[in-house]
Amino acid sequence: MSAAGGALVGLALGGGLMSLLLSLSRSRRPALVDRVGPYLLDLPSAPRMMTERAPSLAPTTVGWAVFGPSLERLAATVERVLGGAAGTRRRLSRLGSSATVEQFRVQQVQWGLLALAVTTACGLFASLMSEVAPLPLLTAASIAFVLGVLGRDQWLSRSVRVREERMLAEFPTVADLLALSVHAGEGPVAAIERIVRTSHGELAEELRAILGRVRTGSPVDRALDDFAARTGVPVIARFAEGVAVALERGTPLVDVLHAQAADVRESQRRQLIETGARKEVAMMLPVVFLILPVTVVFAFFPGAIGLDLSGP
Repeated sequence: MSAAGGALVGLALGGGLMSLLLSLSRSRRPALVDRVGPYLLDLPSAPRMMTERAPSLAPTTVGWAVFGPSLERLAATVERVLGGAAGTRRRLSRLGSSATVEQFRVQQVQWGLLALAVTTACGLFASLMSEVAPLPLLTAASIAFVLGVLGRDQWLSRSVRVREERMLAEFPTVADLLALSVHAGEGPVAAIERIVRTSHGELAEELRAILGRVRTGSPVDRALDDFAARTGVPVIARFAEGVAVALERGTPLVDVLHAQAADVRESQRRQLIETGARKEVAMMLPVVFLILPVTVVFAFFPGAIGLDLSGP
């Protein structure tokens, strides 16, 4: 196949896919809630129904109005293939995100389509330079779509891990501040409020969310228990449980907070020593396999040249 033929095949394939998506979006049968919902706005149960369907009933852009239904169907297909909605929901909660599992699946589809588009564009550009077979190009585009979908999932896991590492790094300071505030005579809720006003970071944001729930009428111990069940850091979960038990039973809290902060600092110190030991071993690789051979060559090469020049 010539370069021009490959380009024409790629353009025809892209046009056909675009026409297929447009026809699917036009032929989509409206759901029952879409047809009946606008006539039930004055009923008490209508706000709840409309809130649950907000992403699909109120598109924010023309692109979403056109391609949104197709993206939602692709997201439902990804959900059926991958599964794990409970684990995804828990990771989104640990990340502090307000997105639902359905919205995350749509994001996965968008990442996959972006990877597919980039791969297809590279293939079409390569077909202009030389002959490219269509079948390998389609295979590469399909693999790129799958990698894009899985890459969004891995990015979510990485974001959760980074956020929890930041929370763990912030925990000793927050625990000491809370212990000092309680030791000065403030209550746990007032101490949390002081920390929220003076601190910034991931753990401070979680405490701000807990304080918001308390201000809306939720019991403090229940809010702390929910935070302990939601977080993926065992130390912070023990901290929340300890504060909840202290509030419920009236047990001393200052010594517990100081002990937890000291344990976290000791754990971080051991982790830093272990990381330094691993880096020391890794630093030996360029020394042994790069610097040392170059030094030997520089040391013996002039002598070898001298022997060759002094020979008969």
